[in-house]
Amino acid sequence: MSTPTKTAFQITPKADRVSPEERAALLANPGFGRVFSEHMAVVTYTEGKGWHTPQILPRGPLTLDPAASVLHYAQEIFEGMKAYRAPNGDALLFRPDANARRFRHSAERMAMAQLPEELFLDAVTQLVTIDKDWIPAADVGTLYIRPFMIATEAALGVKPAAEFKFLVIACAAGEYFSKDAGPVSVWVEERTVRASRGGTGEAKCGGNYAASLTAQMEAKDHGCHQVLFLDAVERKWIEEMGGMNIVMVFDDGTILTPPLEGTILRGITRDSLLTLARDKGLTVREEPYAIDQLYADAKSGHLKEVFACGTAAVVTPIGTLKSAEGTCVINEGKTGEVTTALRKALCDIQYGRANDAHDWVKRVF
Repeated sequence: MSTPTKTAFQITPKADRVSPEERAALLANPGFGRVFSEHMAVVTYTEGKGWHTPQILPRGPLTLDPAASVLHYAQEIFEGMKAYRAPNGDALLFRPDANARRFRHSAERMAMAQLPEELFLDAVTQLVTIDKDWIPAADVGTLYIRPFMIATEAALGVKPAAEFKFLVIACAAGEYFSKDAGPVSVWVEERTVRASRGGTGEAKCGGNYAASLTAQMEAKDHGCHQVLFLDAVERKWIEEMGGMNIVMVFDDGTILTPPLEGTILRGITRDSLLTLARDKGLTVREEPYAIDQLYADAKSGHLKEVFACGTAAVVTPIGTLKSAEGTCVINEGKTGEVTTALRKALCDIQYGRANDAHDWVKRVF
């Protein structure tokens, strides 16, 4: 099924495009977030006029007034999504409509202009179409797509801005965590918190991620790849990781993940995996789960697997949890069968290798 383009974007192709040979060298091992494609989508919002001047331009620096609201009051939101290379060479998007809806909800929470979902999808589609050659081969990675919106009005009064820019950029992306690293280690953060009820935890805004960085640094100091946050009130309930959701698998095949109650991002990968788990006949529970209970269940053998999930991380097994109390090893530090099966099921759909029973995949060309 094709994603229609209905918005009339003015397209200005980059004049001095990278040669196929240079691009192939860059795509051979792109890492994550450093090898950018050549264009960007830009749409402007002005109060009283609405969204206007949709453009596809060569990727380049932005010009902002030093009084732009984004620089002072952090009115900004973003999304993360991917384009995948299908076996026949087509570009595929995975549940882009869900990204468009979440973007709209984030904008509402941050008092920003509401971007029509159709315009969001059109901008993403246009960018992927012009930069389709930057999608790596399936065995290398994906084209990671970053739609975002910033407040550009030059005003120092504390109020919602009246002017915004919506942009989409993209970068070739390999594995977020090294394929050879095996299950990752996670630091359980017991001092700082990522979000509290009534805050912005459910919105995909930069402030949430900035607030997680000190804990991420602490995790690195303890030899861990990622950080796990607990609730802001009792500091006992598992919530979310620095940039991804967390899922537990038990010896009876039951899957558990923390409930969405305003402090956890509504992960699209999370939702997709829970759906696929139910398709496989597994029991899925969205319930509070205490960190002490996790330690006890891991020790007794009731807890068999733990994995992180998100657009960038996809499905990443967790082998070790570390905290000031000590170290908890999950499944002897090995990747579990359910984690492996769910990752394969998800990736096979995303890359167009399996039947898409839920109509999640959209072909761009």
